[in-house]
Amino acid sequence: MKDRLQAIIKFLIHLHGITELFGRTIFFAFTRPFYLRDTIDQMHSIGVRSLIIIIMTSGFTGMVLSLQSGYEMAIYGAKMYVGTLVSVSLVRELGPVLVSLVVAGRVGAGITAELGSMNVTEQLDAMRALGTNPIKKLSSTRFKAIIIMLPLLTIIGDMVGILGGLIVATSSLGISSSFYWTTVVRALTFNDIITGVIKPFVFAMIIATVSCYMGFTARGGTRGVGEATTQSVVVSSILIFIFDFFITKLIFAITW
Repeated sequence: MKDRLQAIIKFLIHLHGITELFGRTIFFAFTRPFYLRDTIDQMHSIGVRSLIIIIMTSGFTGMVLSLQSGYEMAIYGAKMYVGTLVSVSLVRELGPVLVSLVVAGRVGAGITAELGSMNVTEQLDAMRALGTNPIKKLSSTRFKAIIIMLPLLTIIGDMVGILGGLIVATSSLGISSSFYWTTVVRALTFNDIITGVIKPFVFAMIIATVSCYMGFTARGGTRGVGEATTQSVVVSSILIFIFDFFITKLIFAITW
């Protein structure tokens, strides 16, 4: 009973810390100085350096989705509509979730490791002694960069995934490219596109807040930094799946 109570108290403390960091990060993001140079550097690190892995992940996801669904739908004589399934699945669900998980694993872990190393080596204390707010300079800049770049990476990933589906559809399923694009355009609606943009925007806030919080609270030297990095990826991934469900349910409740 005592251990369970301690676990609940620890959870509430972390929840309060993450909520407080989230609020302070948003507040400092819109106050001077804006650290524009640092934000641009983070956008390059988060967006440009993640582009190759996003392209590969999304491309092969679209290809395997087209291949699997094409052969299954052929049993019912509906393989010509594989473009509909690929485009809707990627834009609504797979694109935002997969890209966010990749970014959480690559970028989120990197942010936690970097901030955690600065914390255990007392660099954050040195910044405070020099009058620099670590949340404003380190957390807010990364927060803004991820919010900008993750939706863009998701859009690129969706497009690449649809192109990957096209390659399989034309080469293995005997579907013409013109018919494939016709089914894609007809299948996607405005609600699908909005859903595909809202999700990565929310996921970006989750990744940025969790990774920065884990970095700021890392303790115990290099071992503590490693544990914080692992926890950052795990917590971000779990929250992405949880919020994905609730966002989808909310959007269906509003639009249906």
